[in-house]
Amino acid sequence: MNLRDIDVFNAIMLSGGAGAAAALLDTSQPAISRSLAKLEAELGFSLFDRIRGRLVPTREGQLFHAEVKANLVGLDRLKLRAAQIKEVGAGSIRVASLSALGHGLVPRAIVAFSRRHPQVRISYQVRTSNVVRDLVASGSFDIGLAADEVDTSGVLHSVFTTPRAVCVMPEAHPLAGRSIITPADIGEEGFLALSPEDTVRLAMDRIFAEQGIHPRILVETPYGVTIAILAAQGLGIGLVNPFVIADRMIGGIAVRPFEPAIHFRSLILRPPDGINSQLVSDFTAELYAARNQLLGDR
Repeated sequence: MNLRDIDVFNAIMLSGGAGAAAALLDTSQPAISRSLAKLEAELGFSLFDRIRGRLVPTREGQLFHAEVKANLVGLDRLKLRAAQIKEVGAGSIRVASLSALGHGLVPRAIVAFSRRHPQVRISYQVRTSNVVRDLVASGSFDIGLAADEVDTSGVLHSVFTTPRAVCVMPEAHPLAGRSIITPADIGEEGFLALSPEDTVRLAMDRIFAEQGIHPRILVETPYGVTIAILAAQGLGIGLVNPFVIADRMIGGIAVRPFEPAIHFRSLILRPPDGINSQLVSDFTAELYAARNQLLGDR
């Protein structure tokens, strides 16, 4: 089997589709499709079902990917080490983050770190938490920030932050006059919800069910920043991680505490035997400094 074809298959599994895999590997979608077809022909079984234009992994594809991930760990570390050797004296660091922390907190840390280490190259991606976890577990990335629902096997992990959820709504919304928002306040208001598997969404559903409240959900999304943007455009009200709206990145919204308290929980992830430990330690320190600055600004 050709290693390039294995890389293509792995990229499709990580990114969720041929188009996203093409962007990840800096190639064309037809090239991705050809490589996938070639690999399936060599293997003698289908890796994906083609359902309404989407690639859905087969059971065989999932089993094969488990083996691919295990074998790519060593190759990824070799590639990373080769790149570091090539950049002797310069160094590099690779960081991935979930969206909730990826647009305000992490950029703050990047700016502070880069000013102290102008010679270090920083590779940064904002991805879903599951992809962040896979990137770190494979050794492709040095640091990851992910939601606490991810599988933490194969990575070093610790709690990074547990901020309290806040309620966002249009500035002119009737509830903007309240000092605290409760489930009873939301009632039949148009609600912008996080995805059903999100731990904060699960906690919210339990609280609403206990109080016999059934919010009128207009939109479900995995991204709190999307909820804040939709609220700013007048669509409805929703709960978000306060780091999503750090530095007043999104205007036109009112922000109020939600009672009873619900907390987001984010983890910081490291490969089990990470390289460039001093740079990683320095960047991690900047992450914590940015976190503390933003919490202090609230």
